[in-house]
Amino acid sequence: MEFAPDIPRWRQVAEVIRRRIQDGTYPPRTRIPSVVEITAEFGIAAVTAQKVHKGLREEGLIYTEPGLGSFVAERGAQGA
Repeated sequence: MEFAPDIPRWRQVAEVIRRRIQDGTYPPRTRIPSVVEITAEFGIAAVTAQKVHKGLREEGLIYTEPGLGSFVAERGAQGA
């Protein structure tokens, strides 16, 4: 992935994951890539990948179950 120099990388990666959620690549209640998987796919640091998860959680797009991973929230739960 080519990163725009003027936008934080975590925001750019979060946008990719957001689009995948919206287009159904990751349907509701299915697991999204872990921090380790995001790090490998996008070539970013683990701290940056953690920011991706945090940002998507704050938007209500995903939720995290400790020990299980992060999952796509139900569409009604998304604050849009």
